[in-house]
Amino acid sequence: MLFLFFTNNLKIEVCFYLGMVATIPHLIGKINPKLYAKNGKNLLKEYGSIEAIPADKVEPQALVIGKDGFGVQHKLIYDSSSETLEPVYFFIIDLMNDFGLKLDKLIDNFTSSPGSGHFAELGQRATIMQQQGTKILGDINTVLRSVLNIIYDLKDFRLRLSQYDELRASKSEAAILSLKQIWMDKVDIQKGNSSIKAMALGQMGFQTLIDAFLFVKNVSDVDKIDLNDRVKRILRARILEFNHWLEQSEKELRKRYEIEKAYLRSQVNSLKLYARWAKPYLKIASDLEMTERGRDPALVKAFNTIVLELVLIGKREINTRDEALAGNLPRDFERLKTRAYYACVLVEFRFRGIPQKISQQPHYTFGGRAEISFKPYALSEDELYKLTEELESSDLGDVLRLIQGATDDSLEQIQDEINFFLEEEEIPSEKSKNYEQLKDTSNPFLALIGKYDSKPAVKEKNTNKKQKTILKPETYAEKEYVRPLAAEMAKDLAFKFFDIYKKAHGMPSFT
Repeated sequence: MLFLFFTNNLKIEVCFYLGMVATIPHLIGKINPKLYAKNGKNLLKEYGSIEAIPADKVEPQALVIGKDGFGVQHKLIYDSSSETLEPVYFFIIDLMNDFGLKLDKLIDNFTSSPGSGHFAELGQRATIMQQQGTKILGDINTVLRSVLNIIYDLKDFRLRLSQYDELRASKSEAAILSLKQIWMDKVDIQKGNSSIKAMALGQMGFQTLIDAFLFVKNVSDVDKIDLNDRVKRILRARILEFNHWLEQSEKELRKRYEIEKAYLRSQVNSLKLYARWAKPYLKIASDLEMTERGRDPALVKAFNTIVLELVLIGKREINTRDEALAGNLPRDFERLKTRAYYACVLVEFRFRGIPQKISQQPHYTFGGRAEISFKPYALSEDELYKLTEELESSDLGDVLRLIQGATDDSLEQIQDEINFFLEEEEIPSEKSKNYEQLKDTSNPFLALIGKYDSKPAVKEKNTNKKQKTILKPETYAEKEYVRPLAAEMAKDLAFKFFDIYKKAHGMPSFT
């Protein structure tokens, strides 16, 4: 067993990538280059704003001691091939929780050497998850096409029903003429040579049949127009058929319209259910993917090795009122409102281990070398939000965006049209109007929990566009008092975690 300790007086840099990759310290240095980038002034001068600064151009540093000092960093190395690495990790987590820090895991990836059994077994698991996810995605595509077809059918139905609504509302001549035209094109045309259009355009003596049909409204009006008897006989039958079709077709069309809407609701629910089923498989498949490490010397193809990387950030908010009462800030801060500041400790783990399979178990244990670094930062609430945005927009967030796009975002482009049909109020017929008014549609079980006691909330339109966080300039009080206090607290916490871990393992404390 070997313990090696490094404090802030020693600077160690290990490069194990083929090229420069933006890490969490790089992103923090991009967000606040004046404090957390050695070349921050040059970057701002060259690129003009933090938005334009490439993260991989940043030379990161943690909090600095003095104007020309090194960035504070406490680093320890734990090397033991016979003991597992999990206790090291969970000891740090429990320690940070005991100090009241809120933890977030920012990075969790691994790479196994191709010749190891761990590589083969995890590759099989990843393949199974990918196959299951792909199968469900195929079902999602099938249902999505069905939803699109139903929406197009509903649009056609609604266009037809709008003519009936116009006819019922205003008895307009344009509406009745439009419906007569539809009847001639869709219904009467099936009679072939005996249809109105075929007779008017192809047989002598019936040239006026189309105009007469469009003009006459009722069978009783046929005798009032000046036409020959042959045309009148045909016209009476056609007007009678049209009026009967007009009454029946509206009922059938509205019934079909409601059935299609119910089917749309069923398909949308199925699509959401499939998306819910697919997401765990896709997420697990992405978690089982290995990170490309280029020329990392720790990974030899024929060796049985694994490299794991974990990055945690612990945050503790600075309560300005409590700190003012404790004397750490001026008394005016009891009433002064400032943005939230956090004392943050970034903990970076790099494990190089030897996977060992437990006898008669499908699990592995990892013994090997653990490098742990503690880096203190003082960050505002806006900077933490910005860090989250940078993570989502970087390569680290690509997988999550792909999963989101394959599942939750499948309906985004047609969501408005789906809501239009599913939330549309039904138009009751005249016969059922009184019945619908008397019908009680309330649910007694929902009433027990107060469902009907409050007004329904107005649904807001869901938008995917997120506004980017704008970093506002610091006030004098924040710059001169709050951030320095957060920095001192972060430095103290980082050293305590480093020091307590050494003492817990019987090692002497030194700085």
